[in-house]
Amino acid sequence: MAPAPASASEAGGAAEDAALAQLRAAGLELLERNVRFPFGELDLVMREGATVVFVEVRCRRSEGFGGAAASIDRGKRRKLARAAQAWLVRNRRFAHAPCRFDVVATRPGATDGDWLRAAFTLDDLW
Repeated sequence: MAPAPASASEAGGAAEDAALAQLRAAGLELLERNVRFPFGELDLVMREGATVVFVEVRCRRSEGFGGAAASIDRGKRRKLARAAQAWLVRNRRFAHAPCRFDVVATRPGATDGDWLRAAFTLDDLW
């Protein structure tokens, strides 16, 4: 295990780097990273075959309060969905592609995380 980064920002960046490496090793292709909209952010936008995968990377120091994956509440899922919709509007060539929302939950200094495929769907939001 690598030493933990000093700041929360560094920890988040390191967690995203590790998640990206893990997903690339599994065959996913990076389309875009750290996509910001006024109403939400997408950590990683990837492609697995024909499927566009919106990946939320969560890094938590402890499993208290349910850990990293549990920290993605309904409000956060809605923000991710709105950002994904905006991304699809901006990237029309993927507008009709199948999509899913994955989560990579990790701890500071970890080289990989728990990859939760299809962690939630749009049906979970409304």
